[in-house]
Amino acid sequence: MAPTAIVGLVSPAGDSSKAAGSDVNGAGGAGQAWSDLAPYYEQARSREDSLDRLVEWPAQREVLGDVTGRSVLDLGCGNGAKLAQLARDGASAAVGIDVSGNFVSAARPGLELVQGDVNELASIPVLAGRRFDRILFLQSFGYATDPVRTLQTARAMLTDDGFIVLTRTQPIRYALERAEQNGTSLGEEYFSTKSYTYRTAWNEQIALTKRTYTISDLLNVFGAAGLWVETASEPQLSEEARRRHPHKQEWMNKYLGILIFKLRALPERPAD
Repeated sequence: MAPTAIVGLVSPAGDSSKAAGSDVNGAGGAGQAWSDLAPYYEQARSREDSLDRLVEWPAQREVLGDVTGRSVLDLGCGNGAKLAQLARDGASAAVGIDVSGNFVSAARPGLELVQGDVNELASIPVLAGRRFDRILFLQSFGYATDPVRTLQTARAMLTDDGFIVLTRTQPIRYALERAEQNGTSLGEEYFSTKSYTYRTAWNEQIALTKRTYTISDLLNVFGAAGLWVETASEPQLSEEARRRHPHKQEWMNKYLGILIFKLRALPERPAD
């Protein structure tokens, strides 16, 4: 079973991954940490050389496909800017949930941005009785204190042909960072279950604790939640972006980037 909470690191190179959870303070502490860090994340994401702009969002958008007439739920939507783009692209309904409540101000038809916790999806009134064609966890799944339960709840909100897009930072990146910090080996840290505390480069006043995970941990959580992986990808910089931003390619060569999973619901088992 995967750890109950995972915290994303923010690299000095300006990686756009969200900080997403605190094993020390629990879900409430994680929510406060993200609320404090959210403005800094949005500032980093708006930079021309942001990996979110150069790599992550283009790859995520490709997996989503044509959203015309589709309903979309973004769990951990940040300020809602990505969801607003999907609304502009023709989504019939676009609902965003984020614990920070730091949302874009521009309203669009069908765009709903609501402050809420991914750990309490069943208790969020705007979601009651609704189903969605696309459900997104874009670097936000680490908020889940009970990953299987959170995914099961999301799975129940999928339409029959709907799917979940879930992204996570490469666990090898975290193992490498820990190995550099602790003077250990990559293998030791990849399989270690110890947590460690650090101060993010976004705000050195906030200490976060991260618990480790492996790729097999993620796959086991997906299966336990009744989901299967239709596709998985590891997006990289385009040739043009590599030429324009060699420092970002240097960072990617070392830390690899993110994983993108397209998840669908397993068929319900017949009752005995």
